[in-house]
Amino acid sequence: MRLHAIVTDLDTARAAIQGGATVIQLRLKGAATEEVIEAGRPFRELPAILVVNDDVEAAIALDADGVHLGREDGGAERALGAGLLLGISAASVEEAQAGQVAGAAYIGAGPVWATPSKPDAGPPIGLEGLSAISSAVSIPVIAIGGVDASNAGDCLAAGAAGVAVVRAASDAKALSEALAAR
Repeated sequence: MRLHAIVTDLDTARAAIQGGATVIQLRLKGAATEEVIEAGRPFRELPAILVVNDDVEAAIALDADGVHLGREDGGAERALGAGLLLGISAASVEEAQAGQVAGAAYIGAGPVWATPSKPDAGPPIGLEGLSAISSAVSIPVIAIGGVDASNAGDCLAAGAAGVAVVRAASDAKALSEALAAR
């Protein structure tokens, strides 16, 4: 689970997998559950772990491998009861620890740096915040927010088990190479 590609379309997902992504997170912000299910069907055929963003019911209907819930999202108990891999967003040690207690399989920590793909993400936690979160939990921490090939290795050095990318998903090959260098 070193490279998560957060995508909105099948072509980007395929390119990310070819570049080395092992987890594809389908993020269709604002889409109704039925729309996520319809759009997500072809993703099941991809050779990667499929995680649906924010929508437990869509993840269940798609027979996805997991669901990723933001700090404001509910549904963790439903996701775990359905056997889904649960990812939880955290911007602090306390949130990460709460996610672990809630049964998360991994923590999405960030934003590490400012990111134009999610302007409402909150202030960056930096490598120091990432390191603190990584040290505070025993489950994998995936760095997100402003991550690209130039700084992905720094995230691993700070204790992250992997990185998640949105803008850089189409350049997964460069990211995989940067991660392999660590």
